[in-house]
Amino acid sequence: MQSNTHILVVRLSAMGDVAMTVPVIRALVAQHPTVKITFVSKAFLKPLFDDIPNVTFYAADVTEKHKGVLGLHKLYKELKELNSTHIADLHNVLRSKILRSYFKFTHSKTAVIDKGRAEKKALTRTKDKIFKQLKTSHQRYADVFAKLGFSVDLSNPKSIEKSQLQKKITDITGTKTSHWVGIAPFAAFDSKMYPLDLMEKVIEELSKNHQLFLFGGGKNEIEVLAKIEEKTENCISVAGKLNLKEELHLITHLDCMLAMDSGNAHFSAMQQIDTITLWGGTHPFAGFAPYNQPKENCILTDPEKYPNIPCSIYGNTICDGYEDAMRTIAPETVIAKVEGVLKTNS
Repeated sequence: MQSNTHILVVRLSAMGDVAMTVPVIRALVAQHPTVKITFVSKAFLKPLFDDIPNVTFYAADVTEKHKGVLGLHKLYKELKELNSTHIADLHNVLRSKILRSYFKFTHSKTAVIDKGRAEKKALTRTKDKIFKQLKTSHQRYADVFAKLGFSVDLSNPKSIEKSQLQKKITDITGTKTSHWVGIAPFAAFDSKMYPLDLMEKVIEELSKNHQLFLFGGGKNEIEVLAKIEEKTENCISVAGKLNLKEELHLITHLDCMLAMDSGNAHFSAMQQIDTITLWGGTHPFAGFAPYNQPKENCILTDPEKYPNIPCSIYGNTICDGYEDAMRTIAPETVIAKVEGVLKTNS
């Protein structure tokens, strides 16, 4: 490809989905070093791409400046000035379709993600469910670039270099004298969240031998994590104390992350940290498991008691009577998995 190749990549939300693009973008620029990327998404997600060469981030303000059809046309006019040669729509929703439609009058070659909606519907229905592993979101993203002429091999990611922690972070964490374990107990929907009383048992046990860091965001989560921190030794909540860029920096120094099917799982996986995930109403078969993690790191509910899981792709709905499905995951199982991962990597 010519050295003036410039791909405009559009993925406006959500946090976890944007995080899943990061390993793909890293591989793309490593394997096609003359390609320039402009990634279009929400401003607060910029830190995800700060350390990737040949990548520029462009903030889309879809709640104000770029809201609605007129706002998207304004965004189009701004992006048009960048003279992209290719457009990769990794979102394929109404907003990105409208934005894409404006570009049809340019000479930019366009490719769009195939979300596999029909097969995902078959995976989540209760009658005649087709229960099988679907293509991962990472591979679906890579397929978009392949359509544009840029094949991306995701099988052998290049190692990320760890930089020294900044003083602001070490003032919170202190010096590392034991394993550092991250725990992110929250998710966007209740069906994806391990019951907090069980998670507190996990935290209490792991804190006996390891330094724990709790991750979350929003007023309620910050308050809940602060209470856990207050009553637990070797447990520090970083929620509300660090910005996203600083959290990502801290994550690179963890020995393990325990998270739900959520954005924090993808943050740690994209930073090449061993990531253990707990799954409730959703399932890794939908293709949203963290990048490059062994399937054994996904801890699932009891399939005999709850055979209709996954009830939905994103966890926004739950099957009747499945509200307590995650209680079939014993705290002892979670603790053993974390200890096993830490022992393997010691």
